[in-house]
Amino acid sequence: MPDATRRSERSRNAILQAAMDLLQEKGYADLTVEGIAARAGVGKQTIYRWWGGRGPVVLDALVEQHSGSGGPPALPDTGDLEADLRPVIRAIVAELADNRLSATTRALTIETLSSEDFAGRMRDRLLRPQLDTVKNRLRSARAAGQVRAGVDLDQAVELLIGPMYHRWMMRTGPLTEEYADGILELALAALRPGAPLTASSDLM
Repeated sequence: MPDATRRSERSRNAILQAAMDLLQEKGYADLTVEGIAARAGVGKQTIYRWWGGRGPVVLDALVEQHSGSGGPPALPDTGDLEADLRPVIRAIVAELADNRLSATTRALTIETLSSEDFAGRMRDRLLRPQLDTVKNRLRSARAAGQVRAGVDLDQAVELLIGPMYHRWMMRTGPLTEEYADGILELALAALRPGAPLTASSDLM
């Protein structure tokens, strides 16, 4: 008898590959469950049964793409925190500035606003592993005395990454390399030893 598990895995892989191929060819706006099913050679009900819609399919495909090599690589630690973070911040800004590259991110972000479950899955499976690479680099910088003791590293990551996404979502200004460098410089000025500002003192 045919192995149903192996058949299901083949179908799953075909669906995820079809989703990525069509995403590159058409973009998210024109991506449909019917199109994915036709490209993968499966019935659309299979996709609805396993995922429920195109958003979760694309999320799984992106997770598969990023985790295929074991997840995002660790950031280099040269001893110069600013130099190690600069390529990361510039790369994020460059991707957000490219309308085609960021179209899928924008579409998935919209989907997170209508589904708390989908938002949690996107955060934990796609965003968190990438943000953790920055967090781990900040942790080693803190241990080396380059980031002040007591800094909440999750907040520090948001301080670095959040402004870029705000500008991108609200379209408040251009996303340029100069902007990326400015955000990095401002964030590190707040995080370095000697920056006295704390949440408690700010409220007083």
